[in-house]
Amino acid sequence: MESKRQVTVEPSRLQGEAYSALPRDAAAFNGHKPQQVMDAERFHDASERILASISKVIDGKADAAKLALTVLLAQGHLLLEDVPGVGKTLLAKTLARTVDCTVSRIQFTPDLLPSDVTGVSIYNQSSRQFEFRPGAVFANIVIGDEINRASAKTQSALLECMEEHQVTVDGHSYQLGLPFMVVATQNPIEMEGTYPLPEAQRDRFMARISMGYPDRDAEIEMLETHQASSPLINVTPVVTAADVAAMIAAVQQVYVSTAIKEYTVAIGRATRESARLRLGASPRSLLQLLRAAKATAALDGRDFVLPDDVVDVAESVLAHRIILDRKAASSGDTPQTVLRGILASLPVAQEPPGAWRRDKQSA
Repeated sequence: MESKRQVTVEPSRLQGEAYSALPRDAAAFNGHKPQQVMDAERFHDASERILASISKVIDGKADAAKLALTVLLAQGHLLLEDVPGVGKTLLAKTLARTVDCTVSRIQFTPDLLPSDVTGVSIYNQSSRQFEFRPGAVFANIVIGDEINRASAKTQSALLECMEEHQVTVDGHSYQLGLPFMVVATQNPIEMEGTYPLPEAQRDRFMARISMGYPDRDAEIEMLETHQASSPLINVTPVVTAADVAAMIAAVQQVYVSTAIKEYTVAIGRATRESARLRLGASPRSLLQLLRAAKATAALDGRDFVLPDDVVDVAESVLAHRIILDRKAASSGDTPQTVLRGILASLPVAQEPPGAWRRDKQSA
């Protein structure tokens, strides 16, 4: 059952069918048996397969691909913001196709309704009862194309889904499956007919990526390999949803020392106290910053977090959440430059080699 306002790709098995609230573990892995924490060797192998698959489609954007995978493993949501034609939707689709799980796509337009996203209750004349028909959000990976073209009312339909992994319709709550990730795109240049994301909506996204233009060699390679057919045709799943769940469990086991937690809090407090910022980092953003740092450490083959892991993801995680003071904005500052200045000015605890891990052993 398709709506004129939405287009679905590889729709969820639950979409368009009568749905009742299921225990989270019953529908979590789409039929795959849940696994324990993935060991380091299998984690490295799985992450390399995912990144290699993405690199075959997205030329010259290894950093963007790694950050997208980082957000997935940190149980966050991703905002792709850049000019048209640089591969935002292509990156989202490629990431979704590398995982053997349910995927849906929502084309956000001004006439899109909240019920198109979350679902609607329909009266069944034969049973004389209302049945819930799930919307496009009932999938493991939800691609929201041009999210800022939908009205604020429709955008707000994603707030509960993204934060609590559930949907509430007509007083009934329905759990979403695991893993669950929203990958949204938006164009910051064309402002006509758009509804800018409010602060509360932006704060739900763990990280924001600006794709940027590819370099010369990557662009030539793209012209040679992508002109005959879409590169997505050859993309096949390289991991299952259960594998991703096991990788997420491995990321959760990454150790964070007290010094790292203090350093993360210091970054957040510095943004709130900065004279150049009108709005600093929220407590939620610091929690997501630490989760992203743990995923970064795991992808680098470590079971503990270093200060460099926090610094590596700080700009992507925090820049879209802070708001410049008018004076700073008029002087040419950007959220990125302000964050770089804060990170450069904050002292990092000097520890002997291996101290971040020894803390774990002595705890």
